[in-house]
Amino acid sequence: MLAAAAETNQSLAETSNVLIYSAMAVYTLAFLAHIAEWTFGSRSRVGRTAAALTRPAAPAVTVRSQGSTAVLDKPQVVTRSAAGTRDAADGEGAAGGTEKGDLYGRIAISLTLLGFLIAAAGVATRALSVQRAPWGNMYEFSITFSTVAVGAYLVFLLTRMNVRWIGLPLVTTVLLDLGVATKWLYTDSDQLVPALDSYWLWIHVSTAIFCGAVFYVGGVGTLGYLLRDRYEVRAELGETADVLKAHLASLPPANGFVTAVRKVRVPFRRFMDSTVSRLPSAASLDKFSYRINAGVFPLWTFTIVAGAIWAGDAWGRFWGWDPKEVWSFVTWIVYACYLHARATAGWKGRKAAYLALFAFATWLWNYYGVNIFITGKHSYAGV
Repeated sequence: MLAAAAETNQSLAETSNVLIYSAMAVYTLAFLAHIAEWTFGSRSRVGRTAAALTRPAAPAVTVRSQGSTAVLDKPQVVTRSAAGTRDAADGEGAAGGTEKGDLYGRIAISLTLLGFLIAAAGVATRALSVQRAPWGNMYEFSITFSTVAVGAYLVFLLTRMNVRWIGLPLVTTVLLDLGVATKWLYTDSDQLVPALDSYWLWIHVSTAIFCGAVFYVGGVGTLGYLLRDRYEVRAELGETADVLKAHLASLPPANGFVTAVRKVRVPFRRFMDSTVSRLPSAASLDKFSYRINAGVFPLWTFTIVAGAIWAGDAWGRFWGWDPKEVWSFVTWIVYACYLHARATAGWKGRKAAYLALFAFATWLWNYYGVNIFITGKHSYAGV
C-alpha cells in the first residue's frame, strides 16, 4: 500500500475544473473549424467526382525507343483493395484540395492541440490536488480517456499518417465525452478507497485508458471503411446521385410521406458522396484499423492480466467473475475473434469490420454500462 493519503487541495481541484471547461471551449472552436474545412472541401469538383475514385489502368508493358533500340519498361504495380476487386485511390481529404478548406483544417488542428494541452493540464492538476493517479472514478477516467484519444490522434499526425479526416469525429466525440463527464459523472476530488490505494492503479488503469483510446481510433477507422467501401461499390456500378434521381422520377406517385422521403434521398446521397469521396480508400482504411487493433491487442491482454494480479492483492483472489472482469474478458475474446477472422480468407472486408465495431461496443458497454447499471466490486468507481 501507499503512504497515508494527503488532504485534498481544493484550489488545485477548482483549477482543474476550470481547465477542463476551458478545453471544452477550445474543442468547440476546433469543431467549428473542422465543419468549415469539410464545407469548403465539398465545393471541390474533384472531391465530388467519382472519376477520381479509380486509378487509370497502366499498360502491361511500356515500349519506348532509344535510337534504334526498343526498351521495355517494367510494368507499374497497382495495389489492390482488400477485396481484390477495385483499384481505389485515396480521397483528397476533408479540405477537398481547396485552399480555404486546408486553412480551416490547419486552424482546427492548432485548436485541437491547444485543447489537448489545456485538458492535459486539467488532468494533471486533478492529480496534484490529491497527490495520486487521476483516474479513481468515472469522471477522472473520462477526462483522461478523451485526452489520451486526442494525444494519440496528434501523434499519428506527427508521423504523417493520413488521419486528418478523423479530426471532426474525434473532436465531436471528445466534446460528448467531456459533456457527459462534467454533467453526470462529476465527482469531487477526493482520496481513494482502500482497494484502489495501490501502485497497480498506475499500471492497470493507465493501460486500460490507453487501450480504450486507441481502440476508439481503430473504431472510427473501421466505420470510415464501411462508408467508403459502400461508396466505392456504388461508384463502380455507376449508381450516382443523378441515377438515383432518375430512378425516383420514374416511380409512380405515392403518398405525402413517401414523396417527402424521396425528395430527401437525392440531396442526402449527394452529401454522403461528397463527404465519403474525400476519405482514404477502403483498402487504406481497412489496413489502418486492422493495424491499430492488432497493435493494441497485446496491451489489452496485459491490462487484464495486471487487473487479475491486482485483484489477488486487494481481494485475495485473481478472478471472481465480477461483471467488470467478465466484460473485459468478453472484449478480449471478441477482438481476438476479429484478429483471427482477418487471418481467415472468408472473413476479410465488411464481415471483419462489423466484428471490430462489435468488439469496440463491448468495450464501451464495459465502461459505461457495467459501471452505471451493474453492481460489482468495481462499483466504487461510481458515477
